[in-house]
Amino acid sequence: MSGTSDDGRRSKGLPMFTASAPEALARERAALAVLNEKGLLPRWRGYAARTGPGWLQSALVLGSGSAMASLFAGAYLEYRLLWVQPLAMGLGIVMFVAMSYQTLSTGMRPFDAMRLYVHPVLAWSWALGALLATMIWHLPQYALAAGMTEDMIKAITQWEPSSSAGRTALLLGIGLGVLVLSTAVVWSYSSGHAGVRFYERTLKGLVWLIMLAFLLVILRRTIDGGVDWGRVGKGFLPLYVPTDARGVSIVVAAFSAATGINATFLFPYTLLARGWGREHRGLSRFDLITGMYLPFCIATSLMVIATGCTLYDPVRFASGSTGLSPVTAAAMLESAGLSRFFSRIVFGLGIVGMALSSIAMQMLISGFAVCELFGIEPGSWRYRLACLLPAPGVVGVVLWKYVGPWIAIPTSAICGLMLPIALVGFFILHHSRAYLREDKPRGVWAVVWSVAMLVSIGTTFASIVYYVVSLVPR
Repeated sequence: MSGTSDDGRRSKGLPMFTASAPEALARERAALAVLNEKGLLPRWRGYAARTGPGWLQSALVLGSGSAMASLFAGAYLEYRLLWVQPLAMGLGIVMFVAMSYQTLSTGMRPFDAMRLYVHPVLAWSWALGALLATMIWHLPQYALAAGMTEDMIKAITQWEPSSSAGRTALLLGIGLGVLVLSTAVVWSYSSGHAGVRFYERTLKGLVWLIMLAFLLVILRRTIDGGVDWGRVGKGFLPLYVPTDARGVSIVVAAFSAATGINATFLFPYTLLARGWGREHRGLSRFDLITGMYLPFCIATSLMVIATGCTLYDPVRFASGSTGLSPVTAAAMLESAGLSRFFSRIVFGLGIVGMALSSIAMQMLISGFAVCELFGIEPGSWRYRLACLLPAPGVVGVVLWKYVGPWIAIPTSAICGLMLPIALVGFFILHHSRAYLREDKPRGVWAVVWSVAMLVSIGTTFASIVYYVVSLVPR
């Protein structure tokens, strides 16, 4: 058990991150106190230089799940599902705003808050569910990174291994390289304020790389006259809801990839890792919109559009054994008329960026979850070993060729089944006077936000029912 109690010995903050830069944090709090009294535009300009945790969420959710959901959405239904991921992320943001308000108002670690003010069983289910989802999702991330890197090497050098053993060795070498790089980046997070900022900037750069890569592909197709922007615009309206099993799986996978149970565990801990408090509540809401909502929606929409304007073939992609993967998609983009640079290198860099960012974030989640479950203080050698718990996922570079990339879709949907554990817990905490005390929301906005949270939770349950019903033979 965590061994924490309500005496504040471990339940408040994450001192391993904040103790190294108390002066910097004090200056930031003082600056925000002044900034929060200014008008909207000056406040936003000041907030823009201080964002971070929201970008980490983008780095997490932009992984193999969102990549495959976007890829199949574009290939199977062209632009008609462009509305799904913005809606899914919007509903998720409602809950994340509530999480940030709770964490920044109390300074309490959310696992302890859920254990003390909801129920220990729910707290443990939440942490274990986050850890399980992280373990499940590590396999496809490595497969994605290794497969696309191998394809880019082939595109640039025209070389490929001459034997199956040679290819396996190459993929394992790439996987181990990714593991070493990711470990170095993740461990820097425990080195104090400077490490946190370095980590955030690294992940923010990867998110920008993802968006730029898909944007360049679309610009190339637009120049060639291959994008119907009228149909693209209609795709952002919820005018089409699929009823067939393939379409339903894509929709539910997109919802699940947008906000997973592991993302709900990570987010409040990154706020505490930054040393943020109640002065940061406005900044956190701005950060969620500009760092999480917009980058995720832009990146996934660009990928759906890029796939829809090049690979759209509803007949070909109607069955489960389509052979569609990011690697084959890159080859299809090239055969559709895009140059090798855009189809294999630029597109490939975007996919690799998605995998690398998710691998690093999942390792961080593992470290936090194990620390909370077993009473380990973050920053110790045991914390660093806990971050390596998903490392066996590196074998995904070999195993993935046997199960195929399509498995990312039902896996994402299955992981989404655990999400209500977190959502219900945070809803209860948001209405707990014993937990929030004088910070418990009141008035009209409190009612509005409660309704919005119920809509988010209800939609999540509905998507689960929607998915389960679609699996029933007809």
